[in-house]
Amino acid sequence: MKLLTLVTLCTASLLILSGCGGNVPIPKKEAVIDTTLPIVELTANGTIIDSGSIALEWKAIDDQRVEGVYIYKVSLDENDSNKNEYYDTVNSRFSTHYLDTKIEANSRYAYYFKTYSAKAESQKSETTIITSLPQLESVIWIHSTQGMPRSAKVIWRPHANEKVKAYIIQRRTLQESKWSDIATVNGRLNAEYIDENLQDNFTYKYRIRVLTYDGIVSKPSEEVSVVTKELPAEIMQIVASTDMPKKIEIHWRGTQASDFLMYRVYRSVSINGSYEMLAETKNSSYTDKIDEDSKEYFYRVSVVDRDKLESVNSNFTALGRTLVKPSAPSLAEAMFVNGQVKLSWVSSDSRAKSYIVQKKFSKSFLESSIEDFKNINGNQFLDSNVEYEKTYYYKIFAVDANGIKSEPSIEVKLKIEDKSMVPKRANPSSVQQNRVEQNVVQERKVQPSSPISPAPIEEVIIPMQDFN
Repeated sequence: MKLLTLVTLCTASLLILSGCGGNVPIPKKEAVIDTTLPIVELTANGTIIDSGSIALEWKAIDDQRVEGVYIYKVSLDENDSNKNEYYDTVNSRFSTHYLDTKIEANSRYAYYFKTYSAKAESQKSETTIITSLPQLESVIWIHSTQGMPRSAKVIWRPHANEKVKAYIIQRRTLQESKWSDIATVNGRLNAEYIDENLQDNFTYKYRIRVLTYDGIVSKPSEEVSVVTKELPAEIMQIVASTDMPKKIEIHWRGTQASDFLMYRVYRSVSINGSYEMLAETKNSSYTDKIDEDSKEYFYRVSVVDRDKLESVNSNFTALGRTLVKPSAPSLAEAMFVNGQVKLSWVSSDSRAKSYIVQKKFSKSFLESSIEDFKNINGNQFLDSNVEYEKTYYYKIFAVDANGIKSEPSIEVKLKIEDKSMVPKRANPSSVQQNRVEQNVVQERKVQPSSPISPAPIEEVIIPMQDFN
């Protein structure tokens, strides 16, 4: 009864296991045997057996010559005839207990003892053969939860043994052969573990060992498998517009995922460049408004589910472009006739719905002016609002039905040199300032008429090749 209490409480046995500190006596090679020294005798209940430890108790030794007890141990399951049988020393005759924790489960051991004095040893005690208990069983029920996003949940039934201190969670993948300890869950009544930061659509295996307060680790439990949640299916059909003014429309085939949350639209200036997230939407289309003509972007779309898992989006890309500018008109002729500047041009772009004539001149030494004559429907323009000895620059823009303005035509330069050729000032057309594009400058000078016999001013046509 005393030994049972000792093993249950553990503390006294652990103290005896440590023996006495300092220099511990060991048997001499040429020992002197004193047959009068007492022989160790186990008590009636002198052994208590566990799977990882064996406790021994012997009767008290009163002989004052005895300084302690030598303990001999032989593993009967090891085939080693030359093994050393001496195992440990209890260096106090008052000690009557020993706890051996270096025990393998379900294994056989033989023990015998000798008392020793300062000069001699006693005869061997009787040999006691002990078989350790089988290894502690693990939990009897374990279950896993499938399809969790990047995580796995394992639950089990709490162990019935009240000596259980904790549960050791072990894991491996199908590619691994060895189990790894990934967590320790403290508390016998705890019965759940969630493993996080796992791969998507990946298989993991789990099992559990229990750990007792005295350090005994059980057999492994049954294995359970977990497959983490798969990413949403990627968007495989995506198109982007190339003919819309100031915008690009992106369309894709919608997902069939039951736990769909939203789409994410990404954009980049190059197909293999860095993509920035442009928008999140529940619709299967998106309009990217862009304040530029002929602007190109690459687009990708991903699916996000309610667990915030996002599909792959790098395999399918669409190229979009805003509507290009109309072609620039070709300036056909520019001349000063009958007191007016006459411009004519041709356009090969069917998108051109109207034209803008841009006029530039110097108002003073430090100030210049730009006038835009808009909504010209034909292919000719007359400007009578000109002055003597001033130089004017003209260029033409085409405008389509969306208000998109082309690049300018070449720029023509006209200088008015004869005051008598200038008619009265006419009211200017509507003017609006606009930026000046590239200049291809040509010059035409108007010569003064004869003062003696003024003849009617003759129309002069300047072919375009003369401008180059």
